[in-house]
Amino acid sequence: MTSTLRVIFAGTPQFAATALQAIHDAGFAVPLVLTQPDRAAGRGMKSSSSPVKQLALARELALAQPPSLRCDGKYPTEAADALALLRATPHDVMVVAAYGLLLPQAVLDIAPYGCINIHASLLPRWRGAAPIHRAIEAGDRVTGVTLMQMDAGLDTGPMLMREAVAIEPTDTTGTLHDKLAATGAGLIVAGLRELERTGSLLVTPQPSEGVTYAHKLSKQEAALNWRLPADVLACKVRAFDPFPAAHGILDGTPLKIWAAEPVRADGSDLTPGTILAVDSAGVTIACGEHALRATQLQKPGGKRLAAREFVAGFPLRVGQCFETGRNDRPRAALPSQ
Repeated sequence: MTSTLRVIFAGTPQFAATALQAIHDAGFAVPLVLTQPDRAAGRGMKSSSSPVKQLALARELALAQPPSLRCDGKYPTEAADALALLRATPHDVMVVAAYGLLLPQAVLDIAPYGCINIHASLLPRWRGAAPIHRAIEAGDRVTGVTLMQMDAGLDTGPMLMREAVAIEPTDTTGTLHDKLAATGAGLIVAGLRELERTGSLLVTPQPSEGVTYAHKLSKQEAALNWRLPADVLACKVRAFDPFPAAHGILDGTPLKIWAAEPVRADGSDLTPGTILAVDSAGVTIACGEHALRATQLQKPGGKRLAAREFVAGFPLRVGQCFETGRNDRPRAALPSQ
């Protein structure tokens, strides 16, 4: 079904590409797509296009890749050109999903229906850059997607639509990302159809209580601090899959831990980081409270392997001790949902 609503889309990673595909498949006109410039990636540092760019080219959609949209920033000429392009492109609404560039008020004011952001959390919990990772890391049991009318703040605009998604005990950031991407795609299509039908969406201000911030992840966080409780470390392992990949350092060698579970370990005299058991169930490592059983590991240059296969090629013994690590970032101050 063809729609009369014209949608400019701005986004970069696969989460955004899933939404763009749903919008286009639903029949909405997409006169322009914005995505971040190509970047060098991989071992060869070859130029890499974003998933949104790849989809836009495949669908033969007009594409722009400005390095900035802020005329007072580092790229004033490119930003001015991008603003001129936005103003010259007839459209009704702008949809933004994980774009990665700040949108100044000059951009927010262009579209008649404003800018709608697809955010991967139930706002106001987990505003910011890494809401999926932080929800798992904090041990949350539920998250979701919020459609938000964008303002100049950091994910502070009023909410338009929300849908909750359960976080399963086995979910990693990778699996939860895919669930939320599909949820966001369905939600934005429903929102755009309602906007086209009625000319407005119900606006609900975000509550002032329950605000948390999902700060961007760093590679330094991946080093596990064995002084932390086992259940906290188990959440970090899931949250850091696929990036930045939790790891422990044993005799100078970083070993990635892709899957793990907390297990009881009695005795306060256990040194955190000490290997307590190596068996068919996994590699059990003492923590600040109880122990973490690593069930899937990877050595440098190797593959992700189940613990039994891993220790067959990389022998581990009881009593060896991982470096303690410095990743002592606490869980969210607010209770888990």
